Amino acid sequence: MAAVSSIWKRLLALLLTLKIIPELNCNLKMSFIKVDESSDFSFHNLPYGVFSTPDNPRHRIGVAIGDQILDLSVVKAFFNGPVLARHQGVFDQPTLNAFMGLGHEAWKEARRVIQRLLSANETILRDDMSLRSRAFVHQSLAVMHLPAEIGDYTDFYSSRDHATNVGIMFRGKENALMPNWLRLPVGYHGRASSVVVSGTPIRRPMGQMRPDPSQPPVFGPSKQLDIELEMAFFVGAGNQLGEPIPIERAHEHIFGMVLMNDWSARDIQAWEYVPLGPFLGKNFGTTISPWVVPMEALLPFAQPNAAQDPEPLPYLRHTDAYTFNINLFVSVKGEAMKEAATICKSNFKYMYWTMKQQLAHHTVSGCNLRPGDLLASGTISGPDPESFGSMLELSWRGSKPIDLGGGETRTFLKDGDEVSLTGYCEGDGYRVGFGVCKGKILPALQQ
Repeated sequence: MAAVSSIWKRLLALLLTLKIIPELNCNLKMSFIKVDESSDFSFHNLPYGVFSTPDNPRHRIGVAIGDQILDLSVVKAFFNGPVLARHQGVFDQPTLNAFMGLGHEAWKEARRVIQRLLSANETILRDDMSLRSRAFVHQSLAVMHLPAEIGDYTDFYSSRDHATNVGIMFRGKENALMPNWLRLPVGYHGRASSVVVSGTPIRRPMGQMRPDPSQPPVFGPSKQLDIELEMAFFVGAGNQLGEPIPIERAHEHIFGMVLMNDWSARDIQAWEYVPLGPFLGKNFGTTISPWVVPMEALLPFAQPNAAQDPEPLPYLRHTDAYTFNINLFVSVKGEAMKEAATICKSNFKYMYWTMKQQLAHHTVSGCNLRPGDLLASGTISGPDPESFGSMLELSWRGSKPIDLGGGETRTFLKDGDEVSLTGYCEGDGYRVGFGVCKGKILPALQQ
């Protein structure tokens, strides 16, 4: 029986090498790195990130597997395929931008090489203890950084349940959705400079508010500081100014996804957003998770897109499934709390507009996107109250306190609160997850 198993493993490795069967279907247990079933970073995942260590402060590109990080700068010589042989230097860069910019064929090639290097059948890393000691870093020893230099950041508003909830609160049921919402992916340009990596504290913002419509505005710290459960994707290869990306090719420009918390000061936002939209209520901080999950790892979890009525205009139409079954969670831990309380359980599948539609719409004007640009989903809410992705909805504009247990309640965030976002796809005995996206609220700097 053992001989048969050995023969099968050798045959499978040969078929993978010859690309007769897709490497994506390689059995998770084939990696020589032990991965717990509850780990976000299975052999089916292999997300990219940028890290440093106390003994080496240089920012390096790595891939997470289990509790380890594979340092791609150490193994760059093994990326010797038809595309990457000429571009091994991208793995010496301090960000993912150059690698992202090579395009989807390079991403596929890199994934095949990484899977091969980590396979239990491959001796390069498995048996060379010297190379292995240099190539792997335990995640507990790593400091994570922003995975890319973010030139531009766009935030969409693509969850129908969220848009409907907010519309009902402020305009009533009859006018919950604005006339354009079902016709195009609504969005705004955010502030790239204040996008930070998970673990970075967030300072409560100061600004103008008008809590009493009959009185002049007041200035001070926001009293309605909120979270927004979102996901975002990084643009890979960009497009030339004036040349839209057709929706049939949009997937070739989507590198991978992260979790995102778009912190929002609702009282500042409410006073300032007319007529030009979000400004100071949004620009003080946006947190993303450090690991970028490649789209190839998510494709097995694709499911049919939301039914769209009315039918979108031709440039926004696509029939291939590009909605993903990603379980999402939000927890809050106050300074006096022993344990965090989960306040939201949602799913990325509730999105109305797909990432392909967002990208095609963003560029249809001729707008040029660049490697490392970040495009976010907007708040992700589902049909049930527990799936609402903001405290604005969970507390229904402050009228229903959220129970955190132990006598703790919230309508909006207090100083010292730590918010954590997590998410994963569930496979058969493995996960494709995103790690954690967290931030703690610091008191405002009074002026």
